[in-house]
Amino acid sequence: MAAEGHAPTASEYIVHHLQHWQVDWGLNPVKQTAIVDFNVINLDSVLYSVILGVIGCFVMWLAARKASSGVPGRFQAAVEILVEMVDNQAKANIHNAQSRKFIAPLALTVFVWIFLMNAMDMLPVDLLPAAWTQVYSALGHDPHHAYMRVVPTADLSTTLGLSTSVLFLCFLYSVKIKGLGGWGHELITAPFGAHPVLWPVNLLMQGIEYLAKTVSHGMRLFGNMYAGELVFMLIALMGGAMAFSFSGMALTLGHVVAGFIWAVFHILVITLQAFIFMMLTLIYLGQAHEAH
Repeated sequence: MAAEGHAPTASEYIVHHLQHWQVDWGLNPVKQTAIVDFNVINLDSVLYSVILGVIGCFVMWLAARKASSGVPGRFQAAVEILVEMVDNQAKANIHNAQSRKFIAPLALTVFVWIFLMNAMDMLPVDLLPAAWTQVYSALGHDPHHAYMRVVPTADLSTTLGLSTSVLFLCFLYSVKIKGLGGWGHELITAPFGAHPVLWPVNLLMQGIEYLAKTVSHGMRLFGNMYAGELVFMLIALMGGAMAFSFSGMALTLGHVVAGFIWAVFHILVITLQAFIFMMLTLIYLGQAHEAH
């Protein structure tokens, strides 16, 4: 991150914090050298995604286990409100009752999982990375190469992986509901008509539509969470700069005020982004049930 014995500059601090813990398929440390490299795994994103997914499933299991027909407690009431909200949105977008048996729980899982991944942004910027640096150093490695990012949804590979999974589900339900022939006919006849001359144009437009929906679905979540993570880093730098400035008190006050305001605003952002991703998942799966 910086030369040994010297504090990192602001740019070095940010670059270090934006670097993933990357390994290859053999779990050997590696650096990504291309925009798309399927030989590189962002291990920190994978680990935190799995851990938060398990926590989310456990919380929902606990709510189901403790559910009673009597007067609900606060925890049960909150979960019931969440489940009812998701179920209402599923009914509004998915008109096939049989499909809703899978899609409604899927939408609930998506919302809870993405909310928890987004919420990692609320932790102090250096809390987990600093702890990992100590562990990495204790294992005999160079602490300057101890990289750790804790917000999985600020990783483009995570968000595009989620949106691609939704795309595959759209393909699956398109075939299930319309049949392979029916969906194939739709791909070459919509939106401009069934004339054979228009088949290549229709197929191209359908491909562009699927690609645009998938990319925008993942990029929207990534962009918001990446920007939020970066703002928290800049606010953290204000706190670090106060020790090296005559205006330290002003920076201290700015650090506290800006951190509080952004944290409160970010609570809305992480919730809204989880809701938007869930809603787009329902909308796209609903479109897969409709004939053009």
